[in-house]
Amino acid sequence: MLQVENISFSYRRGKKNVLNDFSLSLKKGCVYGLLGKNGAGKSTLLYLMSGLLTPKQGRVMYHGIDTRRRLPVTLRDMFLVPEEFELPSVSLLSYVELNSPFYPRFSREDMVKYLHFFEMEQDINLGALSMGQKKKVFMSFALATNTSLLIMDEPTNGLDIPGKSQFRKFIASGMSEEKSMLISTHQVRDIDKVLDHVVIMDNSRVLLKASLVDTESEVNLEQLFNAALVNPAEAADMFHLKSLE
Repeated sequence: MLQVENISFSYRRGKKNVLNDFSLSLKKGCVYGLLGKNGAGKSTLLYLMSGLLTPKQGRVMYHGIDTRRRLPVTLRDMFLVPEEFELPSVSLLSYVELNSPFYPRFSREDMVKYLHFFEMEQDINLGALSMGQKKKVFMSFALATNTSLLIMDEPTNGLDIPGKSQFRKFIASGMSEEKSMLISTHQVRDIDKVLDHVVIMDNSRVLLKASLVDTESEVNLEQLFNAALVNPAEAADMFHLKSLE
């Protein structure tokens, strides 16, 4: 579905690269967790994947099309929920009316269903919501677009404890064999039950990319992350994970 091919990127000329000769591939029908220390380049990678940033070298291909071209055929089939965002002070119904036509598979019924997971209704004004409520609404809209790829950066930041529990049910309800999700986070306990693949990155390289499906026992992602930083190969063996090419 998506291939990151040997990309390098820095925010300013002459500065150290945030990513250097970095490669990664994603396939459809999977929920990926992207883990890494602060400053590892996770958010930068997500913006490069979506075409919001342009690599100095390399490319990102989505269904065979370079995302830097920002073509409608790509943009309408991919959705990014950044960690921080702004929503206009309009009703949710107005927001949907203005933005949903760009996504051909958008479903209002799905959006209402996802809102109910967060105990929210569609008859609300976006300007009157807290940041946590805005995140719930925006994620509900994002999942209802039914794009083939949904990318979320720190989606549980700003959610209260009940909201984090609702988030796990929300993700599980929106998955299908035709969709993929990439969730970048450092709060691994919030997403460990919904992932079927884990990607751990550090120092511009993938330390570990493995399947969590059919593991012999439940994987503690915090322990796995810490072990991978020290010895990725040993960590995969320790947790009986199947490495992915």
